[in-house]
Amino acid sequence: MKFSKGRGALLAVLLLAAGAYLFRIELMLAGMSLASERRTPTGPTQEVPWARAPAAERSADPRPNVVLIVADDLGWNDLSFNGGGIAGGSVPTPHINGLAAAGVNFVNGYAGQGTCAPSRAMLMTGRYGSRFGFEYTPTPAGMSTALKMMMGNSNPPAYWPEVSRDVRYEEMGLPAEEESLAEVLKAEGYYTAHIGKWHLGRENGSAPQDQGFDQSLLMASGLHGDPEDPAIVNAKLDYDPIDKFLWAGMKYAASYNGGPAFRPRGYLTEYYTDEAVKVIENNRDRPFFLYLAYWAPHTPLQALRKDYDALAHIADHTERVYAAMIRALDREVGRVLGALEAQGLADNTVVIFTSDNGGAGYVGLDDLNKPYRGWKITNFEGGIHVPFFVRWPAGLPQGTTFEAPVHHFDIFATAAEAAGAVLARPIDGVSLLPFARGERVAERPHETLFWRAGAYRTVRHGDWKLAVDPIIQQTWLFDLAHDPGERHNVAADHPEVVAGLKARLAAHDAEMVPPLWDSGMVTPINVDKHLRQAQSPEDTYVYWHN
Repeated sequence: MKFSKGRGALLAVLLLAAGAYLFRIELMLAGMSLASERRTPTGPTQEVPWARAPAAERSADPRPNVVLIVADDLGWNDLSFNGGGIAGGSVPTPHINGLAAAGVNFVNGYAGQGTCAPSRAMLMTGRYGSRFGFEYTPTPAGMSTALKMMMGNSNPPAYWPEVSRDVRYEEMGLPAEEESLAEVLKAEGYYTAHIGKWHLGRENGSAPQDQGFDQSLLMASGLHGDPEDPAIVNAKLDYDPIDKFLWAGMKYAASYNGGPAFRPRGYLTEYYTDEAVKVIENNRDRPFFLYLAYWAPHTPLQALRKDYDALAHIADHTERVYAAMIRALDREVGRVLGALEAQGLADNTVVIFTSDNGGAGYVGLDDLNKPYRGWKITNFEGGIHVPFFVRWPAGLPQGTTFEAPVHHFDIFATAAEAAGAVLARPIDGVSLLPFARGERVAERPHETLFWRAGAYRTVRHGDWKLAVDPIIQQTWLFDLAHDPGERHNVAADHPEVVAGLKARLAAHDAEMVPPLWDSGMVTPINVDKHLRQAQSPEDTYVYWHN
């Protein structure tokens, strides 16, 4: 193909401009990496001085322990418990499956929101996050600017509201006046420990140690391991702007009770389990609440080589690293359950397992949320329909399923009732214990549930689910009893149902409060395609405010 001199000159100019733009992005990312290290320098590994209960007879206090295990961005189909599983079901998850089989499987368990931090706020408080302004996920300084540069002129376009954000990332958190589950259980005499992700603030009374946890081993940044460690296999997602931001801005770091950052002792999923086992062993003689918040399988994707090598049958490198992370997560959950068994605590410990939201489309893998439609950062079932298991051999039937919808904020009330706590303030959640025991067979825990992220709002009432997105003037109505995969929008066929559900949304919104901080970006999220698939403006999108 021949070019004229004019076309050749124009092409040269365009290539130079593109190169300069890419150089600006790389320079920005390098600057973010340097700034991260200056902000939080990482010291050498240190031991966590976990408290030890005084020697006593366990029978002196019959109340159960509570262990809340939360995975991050775990897709519905990442587990093999329902016949699915990552990589065509070739990566079994026997320990998490066993937890479900030995307890109650809440098959219609819902996350509080389609993104992580608001869901965690509801887990910790038992209330809709929008009741106290926790509507958006806290993001570090510069993230909106970085994503704006890397996304360029997206089609459909993203929006970048002009906000002067005077709230720092560390201040974006739970208001001090909110009562956390840890505070409730601590007031009842429980020892309380947090390990892993928090994402609910670090200052002004929002840090774990200020929210009722006696001790907190915090995920101080976001790498699962040292990228240069030969025992670690990395998968960088060049097609994902968020992934580039994470690799540039995050480090391999932990901190204890708000202290300086230090280097963890090993791959995070294993490290958190090592420390959780110490908590269990040290506190076997008193009731304890352990909040174990794994980071896996959230990006950046990093796996242990031993898990990666065990999955040589998976050809795609990204899928193999992701699957290796799932393999490690399942093994480590098994170690936690094994520690409870070894200490004689398994029968009288309430173990709750869930994920903060569904699998993410930006990972670029097929079927993470199969059979459900949508991804993390949407209110389609793929974004908010999550694994939700409760095991308590001494207090709940084993090997049962519960069909009615339940919600993350129910975990608060469930744990509180198991501990014998009397709640002094109204909450949105309800205890699931009487439902799981078959004591309230004629009722549902909730007839109506709501989700809200800026203008994009959703309600489930009975088996009807309505979502509205005013930016694209779109209304979706699904009959989940007959269409759990949300393939058929029947809004045009049921205008009276749409009107009634919109009235419920309006009434709910009237009870909520403004967000604690402004939305910094409004981003189109493709409902049906992941980020490695060709995107088209004609695809189905929702606009997510954060």
